[in-house]
Amino acid sequence: MAPRFYRFSRSTFAQATCGAVLLWAALPPVNLWPLAWVAPVWWILLARRDELPGRRPYRALWLVGFLFWLATYHFIRLPHPATSIGWVALAAYLGCYLPVFVGLTRVAVHRARVPVILAAPVVWTGLELARAHLITGITMGALGHTQYRWLALIQVSDLAGGYAVDFTIMFVAAGVARMISCGPSRRWTWWPVATAVALLAIVVTYGHVRLAQSTAPSKIIRVALIQDAIPPEFKHDQKRADQNQQRYEDLTTEALRRWPDADLIVWPETMYRKPLLDADPSMPAPPDWPGTQRQYERQLPEWLERQRADMADMVRWFGVPMLLGVDTVYWAPGGPRRYNSAALVAADGTLVGRYDKMHRVLFGEYVPLGEYFPRLQRLTPLPVNLAPGRRPEAFDVGGVRLAPNICYETVLPHVIRRQVLALRVRDDEPDVLVNLTNDGWFRGSSELDMHLVCGAFRAVESRKPLLIAANTGISAWINADGRIVQRGPRGVEGQLLATVGADGRRSLYLMVGDVPAGLCLTACIVLGVVGLWQRIPHAPREV
Repeated sequence: MAPRFYRFSRSTFAQATCGAVLLWAALPPVNLWPLAWVAPVWWILLARRDELPGRRPYRALWLVGFLFWLATYHFIRLPHPATSIGWVALAAYLGCYLPVFVGLTRVAVHRARVPVILAAPVVWTGLELARAHLITGITMGALGHTQYRWLALIQVSDLAGGYAVDFTIMFVAAGVARMISCGPSRRWTWWPVATAVALLAIVVTYGHVRLAQSTAPSKIIRVALIQDAIPPEFKHDQKRADQNQQRYEDLTTEALRRWPDADLIVWPETMYRKPLLDADPSMPAPPDWPGTQRQYERQLPEWLERQRADMADMVRWFGVPMLLGVDTVYWAPGGPRRYNSAALVAADGTLVGRYDKMHRVLFGEYVPLGEYFPRLQRLTPLPVNLAPGRRPEAFDVGGVRLAPNICYETVLPHVIRRQVLALRVRDDEPDVLVNLTNDGWFRGSSELDMHLVCGAFRAVESRKPLLIAANTGISAWINADGRIVQRGPRGVEGQLLATVGADGRRSLYLMVGDVPAGLCLTACIVLGVVGLWQRIPHAPREV
């Protein structure tokens, strides 16, 4: 048994599994974050070896990656039986990144003669950028996200996004892997560790400097975040719509008793259950409009005001501006369009403005070709496809500008960055970001923690406080340092009061964006071309 166990321990599958298990334990729900610094060492050692052990080593690497993502994203199976198909399919796709990482790093080290201490972090960072964009993108469970509590480390995110933290961790892991003897003729060496420690010291020093530059905002507002624990299966139950909304109204009444000087109340995504109706009088009337086009243009404002009366009456009753997550139905000539929206209503009941979610979740908010194949749509928990919003919005509340975003938009750094830049171009740059979400679909799983961590990185990258109002949790107040100042409970009702204003620091990431990570991705593409070219048989040249 001993020789067999030794051979297994030296196999590609066993060594890759060691790294995968350590990285899984560094992520929620276990949260042993120091393990993230050593987890990649196993994969980098495989990249350093002259030959990968086993007959089909890259299949073994894919299998390890597949199992890792099955365990990490297990929560995708929870919303609906049909989402288990997506869970397996997503894990199968994400499982490809581990063999690609090892393969490209091997090309860089053994073909291009690039030192592994540089090759590994460049390849990893480039692939993380690809993961954030391909198939609508997802970044939860990123290597750098394990370090969100180490504030001095994550401040470098305002230079190159969260990818800078990924690069730093992988650089240190590569230094450790380069130090270790890898073969009978090689000796241990210590200079790679010294190089890794030097880079880590520079990153942490930068972080301390940026933390020291934080100043109190000149103007602040008090925002009450309301959280209940309404089961997601009741979201589309019209019989319980009034009951569910009443629970949020009761929590709002309780919050205003505790904080009568609150400047704004925020409800989570779609928790105002009566749809918000909208239409454009300059467009042709919908086909089912009972009158003429002229009557439509004349009567539409009054009709819309009547439809919105309940929302206006509720806000006037509380006497405080409210930012509400609501379903919007926009009547267009070709038929109704439905949006996932955040509506700001002033204390006098006036609808100030509305933001429609721009980045939709695949199979969560739209099904490709669902309009043409209704049976495919019925296999999912989504009754209809949602339309994407056209532009971001920012609203003034007490002299502080707030930009809402919805659900998984905070999972992707480039989505939030583009929204902030678009508002800056319109001379409407926000001071505070507000995320409205409903994570009840995931039954209190580790998804709640991973989503929250993404918000901490978006706050640092943009240098703007981020508020989260989440049905079932985790609601939070995150400052511009990425510090979670307050967090709500998991799976039960709760209220938070956040005191927020503009942060005076600027973010280089908002200006340069993903250019540094993009250079890493370009290097990955070049290495991929080199690796494929060398595998193609070429005819011998004639002399």
